Amino acid sequence: MSNLATVESFVEGAPPGELADVIADIKSLTVSDPGLVSKLAPAFEKYNEEQFATVKLPGGSQPVIISSHSALGGGRYYDVESSSSFDFDHTTQKASGVQSHALEGAQADLVKSTLKSLSTYVKEHYPNAAYGAYPIENDSKVAVIIVSNKYSPNNFWNGRWRSLYIFDPASGSLEGSIKVDVHYYEDGNVRLLTNKAVSASVSSGSGAGIAKEIGAGERKYQEELNRGFTSLSEGAFKGLRRQLPVTRQKIEWDKVASYRVGQDIGGGSSRR
Repeated sequence: MSNLATVESFVEGAPPGELADVIADIKSLTVSDPGLVSKLAPAFEKYNEEQFATVKLPGGSQPVIISSHSALGGGRYYDVESSSSFDFDHTTQKASGVQSHALEGAQADLVKSTLKSLSTYVKEHYPNAAYGAYPIENDSKVAVIIVSNKYSPNNFWNGRWRSLYIFDPASGSLEGSIKVDVHYYEDGNVRLLTNKAVSASVSSGSGAGIAKEIGAGERKYQEELNRGFTSLSEGAFKGLRRQLPVTRQKIEWDKVASYRVGQDIGGGSSRR
């Protein structure tokens, strides 16, 4: 594997909210090849589009989504709700060059009604999220995206929820996936990565119907995750260690420096 391919894999695996940290680490590790980072533009673009990176437009208050479904080409993207298009720097994750962009086409009304219904759902269930809907495949289908980020670097964790759905008006089918990515890195490095396939039928073919099915699917998956976490906590994790030492007494950690290992912790007299 070449040095470039190795570094690209670092970018691809960057946890939520930590791309800038990964870039800084790459620069530190490749001081002998300062031009390497400039070759990573395609990797940054792929990462931002796949992770549904969010950005606030200059003068805007709501985040918009970066994805292959909202790409116009040439580094420009668009957002339906704000009727805007803009340039996006994939390295700095900053937006600029905002222009007016009106959505037209066969699915324009469905896209707008989906956004209206989705807005109510997202604001009710996510504390910090962005959402979007876009006509795709020659205006024959609609892509719906929800992404919610929660970063807490002071507490050594970051997380992201990503949902992508493709609605086919011709068949009424709604196919998609929900991905959860959580990174915890205090005195260690633990990461949760999930990918849940979702399938439903929207008989009404309306934006409200699409939002309703999305809500039902995501609520069901949230309940599955909660049950899984409870099972891990009460089952597998407890099996990894004793609940109490062999003495059946809890260790007083504030006095641990004064323990005599053999006698005080082992419960017997220490050999001399």
